[in-house]
Amino acid sequence: MFYQQLATEMGMPNPRNLNYVLGSVGRSLIELGERWREITPPIQCLVINQAYKLPGEGFGWFISDSADWRELSKRQRSALTQAVMQQIYAYPKWQAVLLALDLAPVKTNFTDLVSRASSRGGSGESEDHRRLKEFVRCRPRLIGLANRYGPGVAEKCVPSGDRIDVFFDAGDEWVGVEVKSARSDEVDLVRGLFQCVKYKAVLNAMLVVEQRNANARAVLVLEGVLPDGLLPMKHMLGVEVIENVASSM
Repeated sequence: MFYQQLATEMGMPNPRNLNYVLGSVGRSLIELGERWREITPPIQCLVINQAYKLPGEGFGWFISDSADWRELSKRQRSALTQAVMQQIYAYPKWQAVLLALDLAPVKTNFTDLVSRASSRGGSGESEDHRRLKEFVRCRPRLIGLANRYGPGVAEKCVPSGDRIDVFFDAGDEWVGVEVKSARSDEVDLVRGLFQCVKYKAVLNAMLVVEQRNANARAVLVLEGVLPDGLLPMKHMLGVEVIENVASSM
């Protein structure tokens, strides 16, 4: 999870304020490990910098001498971070850690929403959806691509039998875009998040089969905003969401 994502979920306006929070988490785990006479993995490592995909500089203090961490190359830091993350995933006592620190687990249950999104069928394309789709198709800059890669392809057919609302081929990057107009309710937005997961997987598979040296992205573009209650799902699934596109129309 990126610093900005966690700050957004916690309602913190400045992600830099997480440095103290995550440092406190790390120190608490070290103290707990000393009491238990075992190593408790530094779970704060799961929060990473978006630009470098690595934890902050303070992370080095929790795994070795901080000077050693600063002297490592980016590749070495990445390898060390991945090794520590595997320890975090494999650690079997996180529930016991919560109890020892007198903390209650945060339980976010999306079972009902996912069930409703799975059972409700589509009702055809609305004019609002068609209009938003065409707007995005002609503006690749909305999703971080240069104008020369537009206009994109509407209703791109892919081997899974799906039709991606808008598709851009930027040479070394393929981007599939799912659009949702302001008419979409919470259930339809959940469906959009899962569509993006599917599109990214399918586009990556196509790149493999076609032996293309490129990356695949999937983006959910909203005319409105994603409800706060869906932020954890967005972050769990790793979906890129662009909001308030209507303000540009």
